[in-house]
Amino acid sequence: MQRRYTISSLSVVLAASTLLGCRGNPSEDPPIHLQRNMFTQDKGKVQRENPFFEDGRVMRPLVEGTLSTSAPVVKTAYYTGKDEQGRPVDKFPAEVTVDANLLRRGQDRFNIFCAPCHDRSGAGNGAVIQRANKLGSWVVPAYYEQRLLDTPVGDLFSTISNGKNTMKSYAYQVPVADRWAIVAYVRALQRSQGLKVEQLTPEQRGQLK
Repeated sequence: MQRRYTISSLSVVLAASTLLGCRGNPSEDPPIHLQRNMFTQDKGKVQRENPFFEDGRVMRPLVEGTLSTSAPVVKTAYYTGKDEQGRPVDKFPAEVTVDANLLRRGQDRFNIFCAPCHDRSGAGNGAVIQRANKLGSWVVPAYYEQRLLDTPVGDLFSTISNGKNTMKSYAYQVPVADRWAIVAYVRALQRSQGLKVEQLTPEQRGQLK
């Protein structure tokens, strides 16, 4: 009984203290914070200075190559892979120059973004597919299938940009120029499967493995 009386008394004292603390008018005194770390965090605010960076600016410039996720897409063949009627273009747009440099760039980007599924030869047996097939079944078409040999370059570009089936869009990872470079390299992979050894130069034959 004594213990219950003590607890009740303490409850009354705390309630009274709380009510007395609410005076009904604002105070000019700073608030009491028992844990200051939540109010004094080290952080950079917009348009402020920061000696941590050489230029003293808190707001950092965009990293080179950063792609926008909200910029509108220009409705031209170069940016969409389609003509004015919405059909995939059969030829590379005028902005794309297909040469050795473009193919090298395409090979580099292909090996990074595409090879995990399509493998480096384009046969569709990359590491991701090998792993998926152990768990079930996940088929990626080889680039050498006739329907993909016949598909326009604009359709390949659109697939990279927008995704297809289980393939996601790479529009926010691969710039437009690099997407066309990948398309050019895919075309090179496709043509390489139809060539005969007799069509190669002696130097090219010597590079075969």
